[in-house]
Amino acid sequence: MIRTATPADVPVIHTLVRELAEYEKAPEEAKATPEQLHEALFGERPAAYAHIAEDDTTGEPVGFALWFLNFSTWRGVHGIYLEDLYVRPTARGAGHGKALLTELARICVERGYQRLEWSVLDWNAPSIAFYEALGARPQDEWTVYRLTDGALAELGAGRQGR
Repeated sequence: MIRTATPADVPVIHTLVRELAEYEKAPEEAKATPEQLHEALFGERPAAYAHIAEDDTTGEPVGFALWFLNFSTWRGVHGIYLEDLYVRPTARGAGHGKALLTELARICVERGYQRLEWSVLDWNAPSIAFYEALGARPQDEWTVYRLTDGALAELGAGRQGR
């Protein structure tokens, strides 16, 4: 079962984010607090949205999708950017990941959004195979760039990068 997250889900979302960071071999990078997640998802101006996958038998949360709207100037409409998709290892293979992506695709279709996009680590072969089996295709001609920490602060202060 897939359902929209509620404020009561923030602690489990935080735990799942930490588990995802462990899986992606970067636990030290997962610095978000439950308070930050609550504000982002349920504050005065929500910046992100989440769905929870529950075990069909126990009703326990076993995965989540956290996403936000992006915008294509070329297509002139919003799309969904999937920031995180995670299913606990013990629940994998039961269709939860596909159900989460199906729900996001349904939202796109219902609202007239024309893209559902996400990133995947290049070493994550099981996820890549899963996504490609659903019809997703890599965007090999694009390279993701990121400014964080000191470089972001320097540029934001008007100092040029190195």
